[in-house]
Amino acid sequence: MLIVAFAALSLTGCKSLYGKYERPAVNTSGLFRDSVSLTDTVAASDTLSFGNMPWREVFIDPQLQALIQKALDNNPNLLNAALNVQMAEEQLKVAKLAFLPQFVFTPQGSITRFNDATTQSYSLPVTASWNIPLFGDLTAAKRGQQVSLLQMKDYQVSVKTQLISGVANLYYSLLMLDRQMELIGEMEMLTKQTWQQLSAMKEGRMGYRSTAIQAAESNYYSVLTRKTDLDRQIREAENALSLLLGEPSQTISRGKLAGQSLPESFSTGVGVQLLRNRADVHANEMALAACFYDIQYARSKFYPTISISGTGGFSNGQGLVNPGQWLLSAVGSLTQPIFMNGQLVAGLRVAEDQYKQAYNNWQNSILTAGSEVSNALVLYNASAKKSAIEQKQIEVLKKNVTDTHALLNMAGSTYLEVITAESNLLNVQLSQVADDFYKMQAVVNLYQALGGGVN
Repeated sequence: MLIVAFAALSLTGCKSLYGKYERPAVNTSGLFRDSVSLTDTVAASDTLSFGNMPWREVFIDPQLQALIQKALDNNPNLLNAALNVQMAEEQLKVAKLAFLPQFVFTPQGSITRFNDATTQSYSLPVTASWNIPLFGDLTAAKRGQQVSLLQMKDYQVSVKTQLISGVANLYYSLLMLDRQMELIGEMEMLTKQTWQQLSAMKEGRMGYRSTAIQAAESNYYSVLTRKTDLDRQIREAENALSLLLGEPSQTISRGKLAGQSLPESFSTGVGVQLLRNRADVHANEMALAACFYDIQYARSKFYPTISISGTGGFSNGQGLVNPGQWLLSAVGSLTQPIFMNGQLVAGLRVAEDQYKQAYNNWQNSILTAGSEVSNALVLYNASAKKSAIEQKQIEVLKKNVTDTHALLNMAGSTYLEVITAESNLLNVQLSQVADDFYKMQAVVNLYQALGGGVN
């Protein structure tokens, strides 16, 4: 009765020990910067429609879909993330079982012989002990494991989103390199043709020196070295993609850059919705919630521990009573910390500081996510605009190459003009392919920055 009365009195002063985590205020205003204006932020009131799109609706290339699915099935990091979720589920089960009494069965027996007299004794006791969670320690531990489980699930989703984005980026990188290799092949033939043309003119004694031939030959070799670099980059990209697939390095079957189709209009949504869609942001919030329950657990240590234990069993005592009889006993105990105050206060302060750190990490992850969305939108718009300008430049440079070659035959242009025209054309063509890739990469980055629908 004394224990019950003391517990009832204590409960009036520790209602906060049973409080549930509530999301604190967080700054999400102006989270997305407008991709055109230098000062304005995106005024969005729609939903995160693009971020909610399943990955198969964003990446519709069948060969890319097959690669993504293979990565989802085999990638070691994703498999480990699933195992982390399983371990968190088991830890949560343990935390829930802590509310139940513990039972221990310890049968004992002995045989004693003295002066031709044999004494047999035995006991079959079952001991039960129960830690009464009146002051929130077990509740805080259980809730902490619940949010830890959510955090592991968020981590699994985050790894999955990153994996999908990584496979897509490498796949599009390979398409870009393939297209650049085609352009290098075309320029290889063109520069070789120029070299042969100048050689023929010198043989025909048209006033061309060997320096012109040497410059044309050097330009041809320069194209070959760039071709070798591209071949190396293709191999490295295939190796990196094979690693994501969880397979040995191999040739990757793929389509063409020109045949790709990706969304071209995006709705970014308001900042608070990003809190729900970004798994890593939500995981940081769950870390904050775990710290909240750590504070409650630290506070609960200031209160007494109440436990009840009981023993029941069948025994014949010391062998004097035969047959045996039932023995029952029950004990209640209360443990109040007295001289541990400094240690407990320090533990509470550490838990409170960890909560503040978790809050700062959460706020920073939100700002980081907003910056990633803004960067993806800027990259998409800038790359699209630049590619359109480069297309006009390519048309001019193609005509320039054709005209300088024609004038070369009539001695109306120098070999330097021809070589310069060819180099300028190749550089702009390669740059346009890269910008087309950056535009596709921006779509992938935006998909990941908005949380990525991974179904």
